[in-house]
Amino acid sequence: MTSRVESSLQTQLDRIDRVRTARLARAILRDEHITLSHGSGGKSTHTLIDALMVPAFANAALDGFADSAVLSTNGVGSPRFAFTTDSYVVSPLFFPGGDIGSLAINGTINDLAMSGARPVCLSVGLILEEGLEMDVLRRVIASLAAASAAAGVPVVTGDTKVVHRGKADRLFINTSGVGIMRDGLNLSVESVRPGDVVIVSGDVGDHGLAVMLAREALEIEADIRTDSAPLHELVAAILAAAPNTRLLKDPTRGGLATTLNEIARHAGVGIAVEEEKVPVKREVRGACEMLGIDPMHIANEGKLVAIVSAEEAHAAVDAMRAHPAGVGSAIIGEVRSEPEGMVILKTPIGGSRVLDMLVGDPLPRIC
Repeated sequence: MTSRVESSLQTQLDRIDRVRTARLARAILRDEHITLSHGSGGKSTHTLIDALMVPAFANAALDGFADSAVLSTNGVGSPRFAFTTDSYVVSPLFFPGGDIGSLAINGTINDLAMSGARPVCLSVGLILEEGLEMDVLRRVIASLAAASAAAGVPVVTGDTKVVHRGKADRLFINTSGVGIMRDGLNLSVESVRPGDVVIVSGDVGDHGLAVMLAREALEIEADIRTDSAPLHELVAAILAAAPNTRLLKDPTRGGLATTLNEIARHAGVGIAVEEEKVPVKREVRGACEMLGIDPMHIANEGKLVAIVSAEEAHAAVDAMRAHPAGVGSAIIGEVRSEPEGMVILKTPIGGSRVLDMLVGDPLPRIC
């Protein structure tokens, strides 16, 4: 039995190595200038990162396909910690259900949580454009403080810079966060294997569409609000119910489709998703149909994807549904051995199609 398990693990590791080698080999940056698509989280973003960033900064901590770097001091038995950073350039600054301030706090907390860390502190860096209204800054600072207090994760350091008028778009925020890793926990793409179950914690597409409607002032009568929320307590509930959870990811830029493709490509597996099981609000689906946008490509800021073993799947879903941030949780698919690096969407009429990651950038500056 032991040799069989070891053989299966080695097969999975070999598969991952092949996919990584192929991914890096085909990452060729042909663009001569940066475009908005490079910030979309989709194919252009991945090409930019794989072809330019990864080779330049290559190291073990950076190679883990995680939302945070998991590190430790050199002392024997010293605790591991997670570190992450993110920048927020969302436009407009205020949108239904949230704003750039609460988004920055929640997003950074979630990056730590997806690594299985317990967030302990944050930093906030502000880049302010000359001419920014002081009332706007007061509102954003109040939102940052309120979101930090509500999550129980304090802002302990920061920085403020001012640039000339026209050199920024009113206000940008950079946040970093530190969290303490749980003992013995190792969420990683290497642990994802065929037979695992894919769970999403609720309706997808809310955040990106809320921002888009606010930005473009489209005359669509729909009560669509951002789903921005901290997820660290939901993650704690998942890990308590399903301690062998393989991987957690938050489907932000590029949406659910891009996140699932990232997992499939890095893990060297196939993922099959049942379209009718993916939860989408009626208002979001209707607005997406009018605009010609797939809700699976739209950013989320308060949802997560969990890859768990089949044996722990129902326990995980029950725990998620018992938490306010996961009441809409649903099993949407499974991990398969083939086709490597691809996501297949099974349609309600019995057919199937390839669900690719986001191409282009229909929704720039969503976070």
